[in-house]
Amino acid sequence: MDTLDLLLTRRSVVAKDMGEPGPDAATLEKILAAGIRVPDHGKLGPWRIQVLHKPGQAALGDVLATIFAAEHPEAEERQVELERQRPQRAPVLLAVTARVDPHHPKIPLMEQQLSGGALCQNILVAAHASGFVAQWLTEWPSYHPAVRQALGHSPDTEIIGFIYIGTPTTPPNERPRPAFETVVSEWTGPAAA
Repeated sequence: MDTLDLLLTRRSVVAKDMGEPGPDAATLEKILAAGIRVPDHGKLGPWRIQVLHKPGQAALGDVLATIFAAEHPEAEERQVELERQRPQRAPVLLAVTARVDPHHPKIPLMEQQLSGGALCQNILVAAHASGFVAQWLTEWPSYHPAVRQALGHSPDTEIIGFIYIGTPTTPPNERPRPAFETVVSEWTGPAAA
């Protein structure tokens, strides 16, 4: 598949619809190496990637279940168990974080944040190029300070999201995309007054 076809056929697959196998160590290393080849004004490298295989996923699941049960005492056990299983839906889970500097004298905050977004997109494309599917999710754990702390991050670190990687258990369906003409236009100069 050439590069344009690869980009035109990439799509997210819901994490619950992923199964084994996931990428082996060498393939995952290539996916992550592709991930970090992103625009990064000032070479700040504000992002980090944590790899969670099954033991790490189970440990994070315990953290999520504990937080959810404490914050939702009315929750049924099945709801708590769903939270425990949340990070265990695919063979590989990546926790992607960024520690941006909103007061950097030269690099705007937006550029630092977009670099992290580009990293996540590169990982999605590299996973697809490697024969796997991936989904980039935030969900509530990305925004919870106790999750950030459990993963070993300081309060000024943001979780950009979690990327699930695996093999589809059913063929992925294409979803509707915006019509080309609704998102692309040509600009030829300021409109006449």
